[in-house]
Amino acid sequence: MSALTDRFGREHDYLRISVTDRCNLRCLYCMPEEGVKFEPAENLLSYDHITEVVRTAAGLGITKLRITGGEPLVRPGLAGLVSELAGIPGIRDIALTTNGVLLAEQAEELRAAGLKRVNISLDTLDPARFRFIARRGDLQRVLQGIEAAAAAGFAPIKLNCVLLKGVNEDEIASFLEMAVTRPLHVRFIEYMPIGHADENWRNHYLPLSRVLDIARENKLEVEPMRDVPGNGPSDDYRIKGGIGTFGLIHPISDQFCTRCNRLRLTADGNLQPCLYWVDELNVKPALGNPAALESLFMRALQIKPRNHEMAAKLANETLSHEPTARRMSQIGG
Repeated sequence: MSALTDRFGREHDYLRISVTDRCNLRCLYCMPEEGVKFEPAENLLSYDHITEVVRTAAGLGITKLRITGGEPLVRPGLAGLVSELAGIPGIRDIALTTNGVLLAEQAEELRAAGLKRVNISLDTLDPARFRFIARRGDLQRVLQGIEAAAAAGFAPIKLNCVLLKGVNEDEIASFLEMAVTRPLHVRFIEYMPIGHADENWRNHYLPLSRVLDIARENKLEVEPMRDVPGNGPSDDYRIKGGIGTFGLIHPISDQFCTRCNRLRLTADGNLQPCLYWVDELNVKPALGNPAALESLFMRALQIKPRNHEMAAKLANETLSHEPTARRMSQIGG
């Protein structure tokens, strides 16, 4: 049994690392359009400190990393961090989640540094709708980032599409078509109430059963599959005759907590056992002390709950614990 096994027998081998809470977009499901208070640069973990934490984590059984934000590519020198992390004994896989806006300029350097895979956020294929959802930016830059990732040799390339009722659900068929015609892995994600469980969330939440309904309505033959590389909780499918795949990440309609294998490190240095709950442990006092860092990881496993209760929140039921007030951009997703 792994050293990083929690009270419920879940083995943890995956650490998500946020390197910044800043972003060059303002996606409506992730952060407010205005008034966002970012952490001062001096409050963020340095790359050296991130590397130190990962060395300890690798010694305990972490083998897979994902670099997130905010938007991680807005932080300078990211390829240097990737190179350092790739050189840590025990680390076998490093992935990146990005909005893709800056990826075209950095894809080759990141690949050369040791990055294995990329997930690119793409919630719409319509330029005007992109501006509505992201509140700024240019869809074309994201599409160029996807092409640059393919040219750099990243595989698989996953596209993350957060489905929003009344906003982009009419594009489900178009995204499914991408999974037929291109070697892409389209992953539909349910809108989560991270930091803002308000009526806007409830009004725009869409269960992912709708994706399978659309596939049937379009007479697409769908079969489950188990061989898409990655560390996430996606239920994956192939469409008959297609060269890509699609997946469903449904934390609310079909909770996957029983197989959770991840911990999170926020940009300001907090180890977070669960995306939804308020509990977190600051690693800064333990820096320079490997034994103290090990103890924090073990403590994180001790306080990790059996599950989140997002479905209960949707139903307006009483929760057993306190949800985090942080937005998704402040945690790293």
